[in-house]
Amino acid sequence: MFCSKTVFLTGLLGAALLIFSAEANAADSGRGGSCRRGDRLNIQDLDMSPDPVFEGQRVRTWKVRIRFDGRRECATDVVVREGNTIAGNIRDFKLRPGVNEIEIPAAEGFRLRGREHCFNVQVDLDGSRQQIDADRRFCASQRSAWSMREPDDRRRSDR
Repeated sequence: MFCSKTVFLTGLLGAALLIFSAEANAADSGRGGSCRRGDRLNIQDLDMSPDPVFEGQRVRTWKVRIRFDGRRECATDVVVREGNTIAGNIRDFKLRPGVNEIEIPAAEGFRLRGREHCFNVQVDLDGSRQQIDADRRFCASQRSAWSMREPDDRRRSDR
């Protein structure tokens, strides 16, 4: 009697584990999982806040607009870099098909100093960090203060 109950419970738990594992795999493939190398990404805009920033003042956030031409959601790390320096990052951001507006916290110690700073945005694709394509360069230049504003940014009311 004891042996038959043990066998029955073992079989029941094994079946439940197989069902749960199959459902988890199906859910991951349906929702997207991590972003892949073939996924088409393009930076439409990169701004900082506040803008302008005075010499030595801290950037609070980076505002990135990324177009994702995939068919499913995918999770990735998004990193704003200036050369080898990480200016900000966000982990496990869920990119949706279409345009994604992302606010990325700036790195604590990052400050703008010198003449000009140009930035790129990278994402994790299949476990490898890749730079996202952009139609133009995104640079902050110093006039009286650091700014990334472009002529059409001033007319936008959402900034």
